[in-house]
Amino acid sequence: MPMARLICDPERPQRNATALEMAMEASAWVQLLGPHAHADCPDEAVLPAGHGLLLSGGGSSGERRLCLHPWRHLDASAAATGDWLRSIGLQPERSWLFNPLPFHHMSGLMPWWRSRCWRAKHVWIAPSQLKEPSTLMDLSPSLAAPEEEPWLLSLVPTQLMRLLANPAGLLWLQRFAVIWVGGAALPAAAADQARQAGLRLSPCYGSTETAAMVTALPPQRFLAGEDGCGDPLNDVELTLMPDRALGVRTPRLAIGRWSAQRQPHVSSLCDGNGWWRSGDAADLSAGLRVLGRLDGAIHSGGETVFPEQLENRLLVAAEQADLPIEAVLMLGLPDPEWGERLVALIRTSDPAVLPALERLTDGWPPADRPRRWLLCPDLAPSSTGKWHRQRWRDWVTAL
Repeated sequence: MPMARLICDPERPQRNATALEMAMEASAWVQLLGPHAHADCPDEAVLPAGHGLLLSGGGSSGERRLCLHPWRHLDASAAATGDWLRSIGLQPERSWLFNPLPFHHMSGLMPWWRSRCWRAKHVWIAPSQLKEPSTLMDLSPSLAAPEEEPWLLSLVPTQLMRLLANPAGLLWLQRFAVIWVGGAALPAAAADQARQAGLRLSPCYGSTETAAMVTALPPQRFLAGEDGCGDPLNDVELTLMPDRALGVRTPRLAIGRWSAQRQPHVSSLCDGNGWWRSGDAADLSAGLRVLGRLDGAIHSGGETVFPEQLENRLLVAAEQADLPIEAVLMLGLPDPEWGERLVALIRTSDPAVLPALERLTDGWPPADRPRRWLLCPDLAPSSTGKWHRQRWRDWVTAL
């Protein structure tokens, strides 16, 4: 059977799902592509036998690579998530899954796939609909009883924060039994606001390589003030590599990956013992706490600095000082004395706040303080909430 390539339209998710079901019947492997995706794909001759899915798993590095997942891996992921729901007292087969994420990403594919496996109800939300929070309740079933038919939602932090800022969006979010938040770090300010509003968030961790979620924090523990991404699901093991990188072992790890930039053939993700090394530094002393991307970490003046933690710290300080920041990104650039120094990119409605932001960091350790502050009106993460840091390094260099 030949390989199929399916280009997904973000505004027509149901059409994408129908096309995938048809492709699954006619093809051995199906590659999901976004509307503006590059055409890179492996030769059919290098693909293994069987039936499955090819999904982009570039993550924060921006490198385009494809992960190969047999259909059974998606089934196993759905089953593990269903078991997690039962462990917190919810029945997956009676749930409503709301899905505003891109279908050509693992994060947007899996809510639909879970609904198929659980025989649960599924509600599509197109990007344009999510931008109009006042209409979201109209998309939602009016007769479902929360205690009998729980609503489940998956979001990235950017989407969560936009909804939190809108009264209609906040009212809608309060209706959900579980709101999984992943794909990027959850800012502390957003977590505090969600707790104050009683939102049942479940910060989670997963990747394309692991067929979506591998850890999740129960909403009850989130509301009690616990941070982090919770404990591993029942088919997952975690470990720390020597450089503090998170290691994951699970039967649903992708069976291979392919990159046009690096290799002509499909290669294995894991070592000889079945461990996949993620690009994230982690702490496992009390559940999973992600410290930051190792490929985003910098070494400045003999210190290891994780910019994501500092971005979160600055957002909290700016909110407390009532300074408007719409987005912040800190990057390490070469420095002859320090090795690397931070540069802060800021998107704001008031360019005059830059000196005030800089003063907020006066008491930070020297390696943590950005040496340059730049206005960046177009600064934004990807559609899945990830920062392609190399893209913004190139932007700074071009200045």
